[in-house]
This record gives sequence, structure tokens and C-alpha cells, in this order.
Amino acid sequence: MKKKTKKPKKVAVLTSGGDAPGMNAAIRSVVRCAIYNDLEVFGVRYGYEGLIDGDFIKMNARSVSNILSKGGTMLKTARSERFMKKSGRGKAYSSLKRYAIDSLVVIGGNGSFKGAHKFSIEHKNIQVIGIPGTIDNDVAGTDYTIGASTAVNTALSAIDKIRDTVSSMERIYVVEVMGRVEPFIAISVGLAGGAEDVLFPSSRYKIEDMYDDIRKGREKGKVSWIVIVSEGVAKASEISDLISKNTGYMARSVVLGYVQRGGSPDAYDRILASRMGAHAIEAVLKGESDKMVGIESHSVRLVTFDHACKRTKDKLNMEKKLYELTKVLAI
Repeated sequence: MKKKTKKPKKVAVLTSGGDAPGMNAAIRSVVRCAIYNDLEVFGVRYGYEGLIDGDFIKMNARSVSNILSKGGTMLKTARSERFMKKSGRGKAYSSLKRYAIDSLVVIGGNGSFKGAHKFSIEHKNIQVIGIPGTIDNDVAGTDYTIGASTAVNTALSAIDKIRDTVSSMERIYVVEVMGRVEPFIAISVGLAGGAEDVLFPSSRYKIEDMYDDIRKGREKGKVSWIVIVSEGVAKASEISDLISKNTGYMARSVVLGYVQRGGSPDAYDRILASRMGAHAIEAVLKGESDKMVGIESHSVRLVTFDHACKRTKDKLNMEKKLYELTKVLAI
């Protein structure tokens, strides 16, 4: 006979790691869906650091008014070295028990879920559900993470403006986008922005081939050029200097930086965050734990944290195909 799951009464929600547009929309959905289902809700300030320190605030439906369109996170966020240690996770558990909280919703990315997974294993009487929120879109078990769409659109808007100058002055521009390890933003804006080349982690590019492409392009009458480079590959200034030196054509660099993290979430991210927040509370009510809410083929479902923290071949293959298409369309 299956053991009956004790009905949860109190849920806490936190945001962890780097902020992403749409996190506030997810918080709003978690809070209001929890209240709708007669659960008490607590917000945890500053992510796992606040969880360890017991920095909790009681929340009601009005606590999340007018945050749907705002970027960042009203609960603040931080990276926590203390939570990486078992002793830190033990203090976090004590904080939750002090408030008699029996479930936790974590909004964050890959690193946040690794911590949540360990916490779930060590403290099985606390239900833990994750909502993927990161601009890198690097979480397995979900087609998209909250914030990824907005980050790409923000970068694309800037690149479209740069393209006007590139065409007018007949120059080469190297645009640096975020992505120390993950190529999602670079590859996405490369294709959508009509870039001639994209340098990203694991691309194994040969810069000499780029010099040849630029020379051949000039011979065919191609007078403007945009190269997208992930920050994890090289600095845009270094690449632009190399291009100028080795081709004889003027190249300039632009770094988009943290502007990609901020701003109002687009419609897709608001809808995605709202759906995922509601599904997270449904999972809590069903007694689920050690799982993340993901979306695949437009359907919301649960996947284990263990799976969510692994890089999948499907995403790698898709990124490769998008890059290949970018090169085809750049002739």
C-alpha cells in the first residue's frame, strides 16, 4: 500500500544564482497559486544565503502586485558558497523547520539545482521543486528556461542597431555577448541577426578561416560584416584587432555586457514563468520532490533534478544545426 503523503501547509520560494527576466513573473505565479490553494507562502531573500540565515518574509497576494513586467527579482539573489557545504545546507534546513515550512520552490539555473538536489537527498521531509530561470538556456529537460527568450531579444535589438552602422560605414564589427560556457545566446542572435560568423564555446573555430572568408567576401562585393563572439571564447577587442591586422580591413568591437540580463521580460517569458509557477505548486500539492518543472513541445512536465543538471545531446545538436544554417545564409 502506498504511503499517504502529508498535505503541505507552508511553502517558501527563492531565486538563486544569476538573475533572469521573468523571475518576478515566476514568483508572482508561485505566490498566488499557493494562496489560491490555501498554502501559506514565505519569500526567501538573497537565495540560499537567505535560506541559511532565515531571511524570510511572509507574503500575500498583494506582495507580488505590479511585478509581472519587471526584470530582476524582488526577492534578490546571490551565489552561496556556504550552501555548497553540508553544514550550510543543515543550517538552511533548520531555518525552514523554525518556520514549520514543509516545501521549497527554487527558481534558478544549473548550479542552483545541483544544490537543491543535494538538499533534497539530505532532507527528505522537505519537498523541493525547481523552476528553471537562466538566460543561458542550459538546463536539460526543458526546451526553454525563463529569461532566455528576453535575453536573446535584448541582444538582437542591439545588434540590429549595430548593423545600421556596419552597413553605413562598410566595416567589420565584432559583438561580444554573454555565455562563458553556453553558446545559446551567441548562436541564437547570430542566426536571427544575420551575422556572418559566430565564435562560441566548443565551436573549434579556426580564426584563419574567418580571415579567408572576409577576403573572399570582399572580392564578391560584401562590404559589411558582423561576428558574434561568446564571452567565454575571447574578448571582442582581441578578435577585432586580429581581424584588422590580418585582413587589412577596419574592425571594431562592441561588448553588450549585463544589459542582456536586465529589462522587462517579453511575452513568452511572462507566460512561461506563469505556467511553470502554477505547475510547481501543483507538484507540491501532489507530494512531488527533488524535481524541476520543464517545458517540452509546449507541454509542462516534471523531470528529476539529476536529469536537469546534465547537458543533453539534443540541445547540442540543435545548436550545431543553427550555427550551420547561419553560415549557409551568410554567403
